[in-house]
Amino acid sequence: MGEPTQHFDPINPVKATTAHGPRRYCAPRLNHYGPAAFFGDVILVDQPPQSLDAVRARIDAIDAELLRLVDARAAIAGEVARAKQAAGDGDKFALRPAREAMLLRKLIAGSSQGAEPALTVRLWREFISYSLATQGPFHLAVWGGAEPARAVELARLRFGGAPSLRQVAKPEDALAAAKTPGGVGVLALAQGGAWWGRLLAQPRLVVFSALPCLAEWGQMSALAVAEVEVEPSGDDETFWVTDAPEPAAKIVDSLSRDGVAAELIAETGGLKLFLLSGFYQRDDQRLARAPGRLTGVIGAAPRPFDA
Repeated sequence: MGEPTQHFDPINPVKATTAHGPRRYCAPRLNHYGPAAFFGDVILVDQPPQSLDAVRARIDAIDAELLRLVDARAAIAGEVARAKQAAGDGDKFALRPAREAMLLRKLIAGSSQGAEPALTVRLWREFISYSLATQGPFHLAVWGGAEPARAVELARLRFGGAPSLRQVAKPEDALAAAKTPGGVGVLALAQGGAWWGRLLAQPRLVVFSALPCLAEWGQMSALAVAEVEVEPSGDDETFWVTDAPEPAAKIVDSLSRDGVAAELIAETGGLKLFLLSGFYQRDDQRLARAPGRLTGVIGAAPRPFDA
C-alpha cells in the first residue's frame, strides 16, 4: 500500500490534510532555531521565547566559560615567555605584526552570528597586548600633532591597555622611544611634519602598522614604528619616500608603468610619502627606477581590516 497523499496549505497550515484526514501537529510553540521543522507526519511549530531569567542564566554560564578560557590563554602567554627565555630569545621584542594580522583576518572571517568585526578585533588586541607585556618590555610613546587625543585613542585601539603610554611633545621623542627595548612610537600624519623622512637614515626603525587598523574606525591618520622585523601578511601596503621634485601625479604615473600602484599620503619639505599597494622589499628594482635621488622604503603594514 502506498504512502497517503498529503496536502499542505502554506497559508493556513493547521488545515493541512492527508488522505486519512487532518495531519497531526504538536502543540503550537515558538521555535528559536528557524521555521517550523517537518518530521514525517508531524510539524514542529515554533517554541515559546525563554524567560529573561533563563536568558540571563545562559549569559552567566557563557561568562564563566569565557573567564576560564581567558585565564587559560593568559597562562599560556606566561609559558611562551619562559620558553623564549630558555631558547635565549628572551630579550627580543615579541611583536609580530604580520602574524597578528593573519590571525585577526581568520577570526573576522569566522564571526558569522553575533560578534561584529570591531568586537572581535578589540578583544583579540587586548589578548595580544597582555601576551606581549608578559613576554618582556612593552611601552608606547605617542605624538599626536594637532589631535593628540585622537592619536592616543588610536594607539589604545591598536595596542590594547597593557603597555604603558606617554604623550610626547615632539616626533623626535616618539622615534627615540621606539628605539628602546619594547618601544613603539605612534606618530600622527600631520600636515607640515615630515618625521617619516628621517626613517631613511634609520633603517632599523620601520613603520609596521597603519592606524586605525579597522577601516570602519576612520581614515589612516597615524603610523606605528618600532625596531621589529616587517614580514608580508598576504595583504599589505608599503610606505615609500622620495625627494623627487615632480608632481605627485607624474610620480604615480611613472610607478604605474612599472606595475606599482601608488597613492600620495603626505608631502612636506621637499619629501613625499607614498602608499604602495603590496609588499615591497627595500631593494626592489621597480622602486630603484622610480624618480628621485633620495628614495627608500621605510616599512610596510597589513592593510586595515575591511569587514
